[in-house]
Amino acid sequence: MKLENLDIDINIVLTLSPARQKFWQIAHTPDHDMSVEHLLEGALAIAWEEYPRMDLGHYREIFDRMVGDLQPRLAEIRYPLKVLQEINRYLFDELEFSGNERDYYDPRNSFITDVLERRLGIPLTLSLVYMLVAHRLGFPMDGISFPGHFIIRPQHPDLDLFIDPYNKGEILFPEDCAAKLTQLYGYEIPLQSEYLEPVNIRRILDRLLNNLKLIYLRRREPTKALAAIERSLMLNPDVPTQWRDRGLICYQLDRYTEARIDLESYLQRVPYAEDGRIILQLIAEMQD
Repeated sequence: MKLENLDIDINIVLTLSPARQKFWQIAHTPDHDMSVEHLLEGALAIAWEEYPRMDLGHYREIFDRMVGDLQPRLAEIRYPLKVLQEINRYLFDELEFSGNERDYYDPRNSFITDVLERRLGIPLTLSLVYMLVAHRLGFPMDGISFPGHFIIRPQHPDLDLFIDPYNKGEILFPEDCAAKLTQLYGYEIPLQSEYLEPVNIRRILDRLLNNLKLIYLRRREPTKALAAIERSLMLNPDVPTQWRDRGLICYQLDRYTEARIDLESYLQRVPYAEDGRIILQLIAEMQD
Protein backbone atom coordinates (compact mmCIF):
# COMPACT_ATOMS: atom_id res chain seq x y z
CA MET A 1 0.00 0.00 0.00
CA LYS A 2 1.33 3.46 -0.90
CA LEU A 3 2.05 5.75 2.02
CA GLU A 4 -0.06 8.62 0.65
CA ASN A 5 -3.06 6.29 0.45
CA LEU A 6 -2.53 5.06 3.99
CA ASP A 7 -3.44 8.44 5.54
CA ILE A 8 -6.67 8.53 3.55
CA ASP A 9 -7.51 5.00 4.62
CA ILE A 10 -6.89 5.75 8.30
CA ASN A 11 -9.18 8.80 8.18
CA ILE A 12 -11.90 6.63 6.66
CA VAL A 13 -11.33 3.84 9.17
CA LEU A 14 -11.89 6.18 12.10
CA THR A 15 -15.47 6.69 10.91
CA LEU A 16 -16.24 2.96 10.72
CA SER A 17 -18.08 0.84 13.26
CA PRO A 18 -15.89 -1.25 15.61
CA ALA A 19 -16.76 -4.40 13.66
CA ARG A 20 -15.81 -2.79 10.35
CA GLN A 21 -12.59 -1.40 11.86
CA LYS A 22 -11.64 -4.87 13.04
CA PHE A 23 -12.28 -6.29 9.59
CA TRP A 24 -10.30 -3.49 7.96
CA GLN A 25 -7.29 -4.37 10.11
CA ILE A 26 -7.51 -8.02 9.09
CA ALA A 27 -8.03 -7.15 5.42
CA HIS A 28 -4.89 -5.00 5.43
CA THR A 29 -2.72 -7.73 6.91
CA PRO A 30 -0.18 -8.94 4.30
CA ASP A 31 -0.99 -12.40 2.97
CA HIS A 32 2.28 -13.84 4.27
CA ASP A 33 1.36 -12.73 7.80
CA MET A 34 -2.19 -14.10 7.75
CA SER A 35 -2.75 -17.19 9.88
CA VAL A 36 -5.70 -19.40 10.75
CA GLU A 37 -6.28 -17.14 13.73
CA HIS A 38 -6.85 -14.26 11.30
CA LEU A 39 -9.45 -16.49 9.66
CA LEU A 40 -11.25 -16.84 12.99
CA GLU A 41 -11.06 -13.13 13.76
CA GLY A 42 -12.19 -12.22 10.24
CA ALA A 43 -15.18 -14.54 10.48
CA LEU A 44 -16.01 -13.11 13.91
CA ALA A 45 -15.76 -9.55 12.56
CA ILE A 46 -18.22 -10.41 9.78
CA ALA A 47 -20.67 -11.79 12.33
CA TRP A 48 -20.06 -8.87 14.72
CA GLU A 49 -21.31 -6.42 12.10
CA GLU A 50 -24.56 -8.40 11.93
CA TYR A 51 -24.78 -8.70 15.73
CA PRO A 52 -23.16 -5.51 17.17
CA ARG A 53 -23.84 -6.47 20.80
CA MET A 54 -22.36 -9.96 20.67
CA ASP A 55 -19.54 -11.07 22.97
CA LEU A 56 -16.59 -12.08 20.78
CA GLY A 57 -14.85 -13.73 23.72
CA HIS A 58 -17.74 -16.14 24.19
CA TYR A 59 -17.16 -17.66 20.75
CA ARG A 60 -13.41 -17.84 21.19
CA GLU A 61 -14.10 -19.78 24.39
CA ILE A 62 -16.30 -22.26 22.48
CA PHE A 63 -13.31 -23.13 20.31
CA ASP A 64 -11.11 -23.38 23.40
CA ARG A 65 -13.55 -25.86 24.94
CA MET A 66 -13.73 -27.98 21.80
CA VAL A 67 -9.95 -28.18 21.61
CA GLY A 68 -9.78 -28.94 25.34
CA ASP A 69 -12.25 -31.80 24.88
CA LEU A 70 -10.29 -33.32 22.01
CA GLN A 71 -6.73 -32.99 23.26
CA PRO A 72 -6.83 -35.86 25.79
CA ARG A 73 -8.65 -38.10 23.30
CA LEU A 74 -5.91 -37.61 20.74
CA ALA A 75 -2.98 -37.86 23.14
CA GLU A 76 -2.30 -41.55 22.48
CA ILE A 77 -3.32 -41.65 18.81
CA ARG A 78 -0.38 -41.99 16.44
CA TYR A 79 -2.05 -42.65 13.10
CA PRO A 80 -3.24 -39.53 11.22
CA LEU A 81 -6.32 -41.25 9.82
CA LYS A 82 -7.35 -42.17 13.36
CA VAL A 83 -6.97 -38.52 14.34
CA LEU A 84 -9.42 -37.56 11.60
CA GLN A 85 -11.85 -40.24 12.71
CA GLU A 86 -11.76 -38.96 16.28
CA ILE A 87 -12.29 -35.33 15.21
CA ASN A 88 -15.18 -36.45 13.02
CA ARG A 89 -16.72 -38.46 15.84
CA TYR A 90 -16.53 -35.48 18.19
CA LEU A 91 -17.80 -32.78 15.80
CA PHE A 92 -20.46 -34.71 13.91
CA ASP A 93 -21.61 -37.50 16.25
CA GLU A 94 -21.17 -35.94 19.67
CA LEU A 95 -21.73 -32.23 18.98
CA GLU A 96 -23.95 -32.98 15.96
CA PHE A 97 -22.66 -30.31 13.59
CA SER A 98 -24.39 -30.80 10.25
CA GLY A 99 -25.17 -29.16 6.94
CA ASN A 100 -28.36 -27.12 6.80
CA GLU A 101 -30.07 -28.82 3.87
CA ARG A 102 -33.51 -27.57 4.88
CA ASP A 103 -32.62 -23.87 4.56
CA TYR A 104 -29.29 -23.69 2.79
CA TYR A 105 -29.61 -19.96 1.99
CA ASP A 106 -30.39 -18.83 5.52
CA PRO A 107 -27.78 -16.10 6.15
CA ARG A 108 -27.18 -17.51 9.62
CA ASN A 109 -25.37 -20.41 7.95
CA SER A 110 -22.65 -17.93 6.96
CA PHE A 111 -22.08 -16.41 10.42
CA ILE A 112 -19.58 -18.43 12.43
CA THR A 113 -21.33 -17.40 15.65
CA ASP A 114 -24.66 -18.83 14.53
CA VAL A 115 -22.96 -21.97 13.23
CA LEU A 116 -21.40 -22.55 16.66
CA GLU A 117 -24.70 -21.93 18.47
CA ARG A 118 -27.02 -23.83 16.11
CA ARG A 119 -24.46 -26.39 14.89
CA LEU A 120 -25.80 -25.89 11.39
CA GLY A 121 -23.91 -24.47 8.45
CA ILE A 122 -22.88 -24.59 4.83
CA PRO A 123 -19.74 -26.26 3.43
CA LEU A 124 -17.61 -23.16 3.96
CA THR A 125 -18.52 -22.38 7.57
CA LEU A 126 -18.44 -26.02 8.69
CA SER A 127 -15.02 -26.25 7.06
CA LEU A 128 -13.94 -23.18 9.04
CA VAL A 129 -14.96 -24.83 12.30
CA TYR A 130 -13.05 -27.98 11.37
CA MET A 131 -9.96 -26.03 10.23
CA LEU A 132 -9.83 -23.91 13.37
CA VAL A 133 -10.18 -26.87 15.72
CA ALA A 134 -7.69 -29.02 13.81
CA HIS A 135 -5.16 -26.19 13.64
CA ARG A 136 -5.14 -25.75 17.41
CA LEU A 137 -4.69 -29.50 17.79
CA GLY A 138 -1.52 -29.36 15.72
CA PHE A 139 -3.21 -30.98 12.72
CA PRO A 140 -3.45 -28.08 10.23
CA MET A 141 -5.75 -28.08 7.21
CA ASP A 142 -5.81 -26.23 3.91
CA GLY A 143 -9.02 -24.76 2.57
CA ILE A 144 -9.91 -26.01 -0.91
CA SER A 145 -12.16 -23.72 -2.93
CA PHE A 146 -13.75 -26.57 -4.85
CA PRO A 147 -16.36 -25.29 -7.34
CA GLY A 148 -19.71 -24.93 -5.61
CA HIS A 149 -18.64 -26.81 -2.49
CA PHE A 150 -15.85 -25.85 -0.09
CA ILE A 151 -13.77 -28.74 1.29
CA ILE A 152 -10.51 -29.08 3.24
CA ARG A 153 -7.30 -31.09 3.02
CA PRO A 154 -4.91 -32.15 5.79
CA GLN A 155 -1.41 -30.70 5.59
CA HIS A 156 0.05 -34.16 6.21
CA PRO A 157 2.45 -35.95 3.87
CA ASP A 158 0.84 -39.33 4.53
CA LEU A 159 -2.73 -38.23 3.79
CA ASP A 160 -3.50 -37.63 0.14
CA LEU A 161 -7.19 -37.05 0.70
CA PHE A 162 -9.84 -34.41 1.25
CA ILE A 163 -12.53 -33.91 3.90
CA ASP A 164 -16.10 -32.72 3.38
CA PRO A 165 -17.35 -31.26 6.69
CA TYR A 166 -20.77 -30.54 5.17
CA ASN A 167 -21.23 -34.30 4.85
CA LYS A 168 -20.10 -35.16 8.39
CA GLY A 169 -16.40 -35.29 7.58
CA GLU A 170 -16.69 -37.61 4.58
CA ILE A 171 -13.27 -38.68 3.32
CA LEU A 172 -12.75 -37.96 -0.37
CA PHE A 173 -10.04 -39.08 -2.77
CA PRO A 174 -9.45 -37.24 -6.07
CA GLU A 175 -11.73 -39.63 -7.97
CA ASP A 176 -14.46 -38.94 -5.39
CA CYS A 177 -14.04 -35.20 -6.01
CA ALA A 178 -14.60 -35.78 -9.73
CA ALA A 179 -17.83 -37.63 -8.96
CA LYS A 180 -18.93 -34.87 -6.55
CA LEU A 181 -18.38 -32.26 -9.26
CA THR A 182 -20.72 -34.15 -11.57
CA GLN A 183 -23.24 -34.52 -8.74
CA LEU A 184 -23.16 -30.80 -7.96
CA TYR A 185 -23.68 -29.60 -11.52
CA GLY A 186 -25.82 -32.42 -12.88
CA TYR A 187 -23.52 -33.22 -15.78
CA GLU A 188 -19.96 -34.41 -16.20
CA ILE A 189 -17.30 -31.75 -15.74
CA PRO A 190 -13.61 -32.62 -16.14
CA LEU A 191 -11.78 -32.31 -12.82
CA GLN A 192 -9.11 -29.62 -13.23
CA SER A 193 -6.06 -29.69 -10.97
CA GLU A 194 -6.71 -26.10 -9.87
CA TYR A 195 -10.04 -27.18 -8.35
CA LEU A 196 -8.09 -29.01 -5.65
CA GLU A 197 -5.47 -26.35 -4.96
CA PRO A 198 -5.38 -24.70 -1.51
CA VAL A 199 -6.51 -21.09 -1.14
CA ASN A 200 -5.22 -18.48 1.25
CA ILE A 201 -7.02 -16.85 4.16
CA ARG A 202 -7.96 -13.78 2.12
CA ARG A 203 -9.69 -15.93 -0.50
CA ILE A 204 -11.63 -17.83 2.15
CA LEU A 205 -12.94 -14.66 3.81
CA ASP A 206 -13.80 -13.26 0.39
CA ARG A 207 -15.76 -16.39 -0.48
CA LEU A 208 -17.67 -16.05 2.80
CA LEU A 209 -18.60 -12.46 1.95
CA ASN A 210 -19.59 -13.38 -1.59
CA ASN A 211 -21.92 -16.01 -0.17
CA LEU A 212 -23.57 -13.34 1.96
CA LYS A 213 -23.76 -10.94 -0.96
CA LEU A 214 -25.60 -13.49 -3.10
CA ILE A 215 -27.88 -14.51 -0.24
CA TYR A 216 -28.91 -10.91 0.46
CA LEU A 217 -29.45 -10.16 -3.21
CA ARG A 218 -31.64 -13.25 -3.37
CA ARG A 219 -33.57 -12.03 -0.32
CA ARG A 220 -33.91 -8.50 -1.77
CA GLU A 221 -31.91 -6.91 1.04
CA PRO A 222 -29.67 -4.52 -0.92
CA THR A 223 -28.24 -2.66 2.09
CA LYS A 224 -26.84 -5.87 3.57
CA ALA A 225 -25.59 -7.02 0.16
CA LEU A 226 -23.83 -3.66 -0.13
CA ALA A 227 -22.15 -4.17 3.25
CA ALA A 228 -20.80 -7.54 2.10
CA ILE A 229 -19.39 -5.99 -1.09
CA GLU A 230 -17.75 -3.15 0.84
CA ARG A 231 -15.85 -5.62 3.02
CA SER A 232 -14.99 -7.75 0.01
CA LEU A 233 -13.41 -4.67 -1.59
CA MET A 234 -11.35 -4.19 1.56
CA LEU A 235 -9.91 -7.64 0.94
CA ASN A 236 -9.55 -7.33 -2.84
CA PRO A 237 -9.97 -3.79 -4.18
CA ASP A 238 -9.00 -4.82 -7.72
CA VAL A 239 -12.01 -7.03 -8.52
CA PRO A 240 -13.94 -5.08 -11.19
CA THR A 241 -17.26 -6.88 -10.77
CA GLN A 242 -17.45 -5.82 -7.14
CA TRP A 243 -17.16 -2.16 -8.17
CA ARG A 244 -19.91 -2.75 -10.71
CA ASP A 245 -22.18 -4.52 -8.23
CA ARG A 246 -21.64 -1.88 -5.57
CA GLY A 247 -22.49 0.80 -8.14
CA LEU A 248 -25.64 -1.02 -9.22
CA ILE A 249 -26.84 -1.40 -5.65
CA CYS A 250 -26.11 2.27 -4.91
CA TYR A 251 -28.13 3.12 -8.02
CA GLN A 252 -30.98 0.98 -6.71
CA LEU A 253 -30.78 2.83 -3.38
CA ASP A 254 -30.87 6.25 -5.13
CA ARG A 255 -27.29 6.98 -4.06
CA TYR A 256 -26.44 8.30 -7.49
CA THR A 257 -23.13 10.03 -6.81
CA GLU A 258 -21.63 6.87 -5.32
CA ALA A 259 -23.21 4.77 -8.04
CA ARG A 260 -21.70 6.87 -10.83
CA ILE A 261 -18.23 6.82 -9.28
CA ASP A 262 -18.29 3.03 -8.89
CA LEU A 263 -19.70 2.34 -12.34
CA GLU A 264 -17.16 4.65 -13.98
CA SER A 265 -14.42 2.89 -12.01
CA TYR A 266 -15.72 -0.45 -13.29
CA LEU A 267 -15.52 0.71 -16.91
CA GLN A 268 -12.03 2.08 -16.36
CA ARG A 269 -10.96 -1.35 -15.16
CA VAL A 270 -12.86 -3.25 -17.88
CA PRO A 271 -13.18 -0.85 -20.82
CA TYR A 272 -14.55 -3.55 -23.14
CA ALA A 273 -16.96 -5.12 -20.69
CA GLU A 274 -19.85 -7.04 -22.23
CA ASP A 275 -22.30 -5.04 -20.15
CA GLY A 276 -20.48 -1.78 -20.85
CA ARG A 277 -23.26 -0.31 -23.00
CA ILE A 278 -25.86 -0.83 -20.26
CA ILE A 279 -23.53 0.67 -17.66
CA LEU A 280 -22.89 3.72 -19.86
CA GLN A 281 -26.64 4.20 -20.21
CA LEU A 282 -27.07 4.18 -16.44
CA ILE A 283 -24.24 6.68 -16.00
CA ALA A 284 -25.77 8.98 -18.64
CA GLU A 285 -29.15 8.72 -16.95
CA MET A 286 -27.66 9.82 -13.64
CA GLN A 287 -25.98 12.81 -15.29
CA ASP A 288 -29.23 14.13 -16.80
